[in-house]
Amino acid sequence: MSLDSMHDLLLLQLRDLYSAEQQLVKALPKAVEKATTPSLREAINAHFGETEGHVVRLDRIFNGLGEKASGEKCKGMEGLIDETEDMLGHKGSDSVRDAGLIASAQRVEHYEIAAYGCAISFARLLGHQDIVTLLEETLAEEKAADEKLSAIAEEEVNQHAIAAGTAAHSGY
Repeated sequence: MSLDSMHDLLLLQLRDLYSAEQQLVKALPKAVEKATTPSLREAINAHFGETEGHVVRLDRIFNGLGEKASGEKCKGMEGLIDETEDMLGHKGSDSVRDAGLIASAQRVEHYEIAAYGCAISFARLLGHQDIVTLLEETLAEEKAADEKLSAIAEEEVNQHAIAAGTAAHSGY
């Protein structure tokens, strides 16, 4: 793809987001399965449903632009998912692993927040208010997911992880 215009750049950003969201649709059920804290499992599962909606919104955007949604694989999301899977493969305390899962999930959310913010800026610049509206809906859901993860970490998971680590190292 040649980047000769801001429209081309917007399409590139949208295709990257489309790939990222599709990868998450595949990865989130595994994260739900690995989470041991009920509130974390529920939050990830709820965001899975939202993520499916993100793909639908992006499909609507591409249809409105008369463009194909397909493109190259989002390598950034691929790397974030690989790192999450590596972290979840470690043995040890379930609560510590849940804290790590939250940290990984928040990296994903921050990546998406940045990407959606850029796409919104480009769409606004090009006068695509209909696209801006759809992307802003998704951005709001990404921000809410990040805030929910922070609350679960601060109010529950991190405290359990601290207690697990203290119990594991009480022999020192």
